[in-house]
Amino acid sequence: MQPERPVTGWVAWTFFTGGMLVLVGVIQVITGLVSLFRDKVYAVRPDRLLVDVDYDVWGWTHIVLGVLFVVLGYAVLSAKRWARFTAAGLAAVSAFVNFLFLPAYPVWAVIVIALDLIVIYALLVHGGELRMGTEHY
Repeated sequence: MQPERPVTGWVAWTFFTGGMLVLVGVIQVITGLVSLFRDKVYAVRPDRLLVDVDYDVWGWTHIVLGVLFVVLGYAVLSAKRWARFTAAGLAAVSAFVNFLFLPAYPVWAVIVIALDLIVIYALLVHGGELRMGTEHY
């Protein structure tokens, strides 16, 4: 039997991560809707992106990612073990997608990539503490 690891301050970051997953999901959906309905706001045309696809494709990609983020955020906040690893994987996919979307919306893409990296670290390294932290309440 392994000794129980103590709950550290990272349990708060893991709760924060669950909330950030929901927030990033909502903003991803908004970004997707903008891509579908007002693609003139982006800095470059779709053929100038790293992957040459129409903004409609980018829009649906962001919407699907956003909905998945919201669902996984609630699951992480509920301390579901499967959600931890699924959310970390989805955050890696999101970081890659936003890297490809970087020329179109550079400031937001960099912010999302940074948040994705924090999410991945908090979930993989300290995500197990979330279950222990919820047992005290």
